[in-house]
Amino acid sequence: MDYKKIVQELELKMNTFSKTGDVASYIPELKKVDPTKFGFHLACLDGKEYGFGNHKELFSIQSISKVYTLALAKEILGKDLWKRVQVEPSGNAYNSLTQLENENGIPRNPFINAGSIVIADCLLSVLENPKDDLLKFVRRISHDESINYNLKVAESEKASGSRNVALIYYMKSLGNIKNKPEDVLDFYYHQCSLSMSCQQLANSFKLFANHGKLTETSEHVFNQQSVKRINSIMLTCGFYDEAGEFSYKVGLPGKSGVGGGIIALLPEHYAVSVWSPRLNKKGNFSLGMKTLEVFTSLTGLSIF
Repeated sequence: MDYKKIVQELELKMNTFSKTGDVASYIPELKKVDPTKFGFHLACLDGKEYGFGNHKELFSIQSISKVYTLALAKEILGKDLWKRVQVEPSGNAYNSLTQLENENGIPRNPFINAGSIVIADCLLSVLENPKDDLLKFVRRISHDESINYNLKVAESEKASGSRNVALIYYMKSLGNIKNKPEDVLDFYYHQCSLSMSCQQLANSFKLFANHGKLTETSEHVFNQQSVKRINSIMLTCGFYDEAGEFSYKVGLPGKSGVGGGIIALLPEHYAVSVWSPRLNKKGNFSLGMKTLEVFTSLTGLSIF
């Protein structure tokens, strides 16, 4: 596969695509991001990489971080994790209170806000220094010690996070939060504030395209079954109530974040990341989804 030629063709095609949508405004710090930014990066398992645009510029990965915390929690807690959170698509908004009430405080999946908050609570119970441990993990699988939290974004989320406060206290009232809500949310806001580039994201997700092994050392970080589970949840739940459309058009497991990022992967081949801050009404971004749709059409490859 001549990925270099394909990525060059992709860049030309996407330069003519209409750019619509708005940056996330409910988190004040994200509202400051230049909406014209656009980057693409492909990291192949054989070590070759291709990118264009703002693919080396840092941005807030937001909900993409939920894959990292899910992977850590699944590795530590195993099947017990699923007693606290389900694995079904939500079909509702990522911050829905109604669905949580109807299901007695058990979040529908680990990628909606309530689900990831439960995952954060789980990690607080088993890790001595959750924020440090998460950062070390992300740096390790990215092979990049420069990755860090954006503390301004974390504070901005905390100041505007009333909906998350409502979610966590409702789950606390039903016994599905074990730690102090303020401590759980502090960790949750930090994980969402992770600042990474398309290049760093793509390299970190090669692990999930390589059956849980680091491509550089063949070291097993996660077992193959865990990665299978995580990838399947990305496919069915990674884009909230637009997961079906992404699966239909792109055909890859992936995850979006309101910072404008999308990560996707093709097992045994590559991980690919796109960044464009203009979001649609469902919290995803049209340009990024279109970019990956065109990319998989050009390669002729998907999981289907």
